[in-house]
Amino acid sequence: MATGQAKHHDYHLVDPSPWPVVGSISAFIMAVGAVAWMHKMFAGAPIVFGVGTIGVLYTMASWWGDVIREAQNKGDHTRVVQLHHRYGMILFIASEVMFFVAWFWAYFNAALFPADSVHYVRDALFGCGAGVSPADCKVPGVWPPKGIETFDPWHLPLLNTLILLTSGTTVTWAHHALLEGDRKGLKWGLILTVLLGALFTCVQAFEYSHAAFSFAGNVYGATFFMATGFHGFHVLVGTIFLLVCLFRAYAGHFTPKQHLGFEFAAWYWHFVDVVWLFLFICIYVWGHGASTMAHGAH
Repeated sequence: MATGQAKHHDYHLVDPSPWPVVGSISAFIMAVGAVAWMHKMFAGAPIVFGVGTIGVLYTMASWWGDVIREAQNKGDHTRVVQLHHRYGMILFIASEVMFFVAWFWAYFNAALFPADSVHYVRDALFGCGAGVSPADCKVPGVWPPKGIETFDPWHLPLLNTLILLTSGTTVTWAHHALLEGDRKGLKWGLILTVLLGALFTCVQAFEYSHAAFSFAGNVYGATFFMATGFHGFHVLVGTIFLLVCLFRAYAGHFTPKQHLGFEFAAWYWHFVDVVWLFLFICIYVWGHGASTMAHGAH
């Protein structure tokens, strides 16, 4: 019987798992709670949302924990399985790229054609910056809208750029240390990368708290906070990803020949770095320059 059930292929046929069902139910509860909370449908909506959120987080931790055990203890991740995991991660990062393309598209659609009739009507309906009269708001061809004071890119945004670029070098150091069997270098590289990721999040939160514009009321604020805010969320996710890798490194996981979890974390972190460079150049530097020229002309 044991011989008849032995695996004679390189693929991984996963065992039955409760997590797809538990995750779906938790996500549904979270969505219902979020909608009810936003529409103030009943007093317990935040609790419902919290219960759903806890369920989703528990599902994520448990499901990924199963994947780690399959790779580390059961030996289910053969070379073929690893190759297919790499294909999946590449497609996931590609989908993330297109996600940010949408926000860049929204930003440049408004920035490059501020006098377009659609934007003219939108500005007249929803207003421009804080304290700008409707008459001034209707001035066409101005980007950012009047009343918007953009961030100086050469202060906090430049600091965060240097932080992320440095974190890209530390995670690369950790990767090369792992390939060479240097466990100490792996751990220190991950520690520094996690600290730099956390520092980036703190600086961005400080920057947001000093913004001279809000999310609501103007298209500049909406596109700025959606693009940079979602990137900040990705930095937070990447920091947690690398923190898990750090814990695994201390637990003795990863070898020079098999370290797919860490490799994916490094890929994701480099993706976050590259997206930030585009955000810094397009939204901070170019946007600030356009603001200086446009408002100086008026």
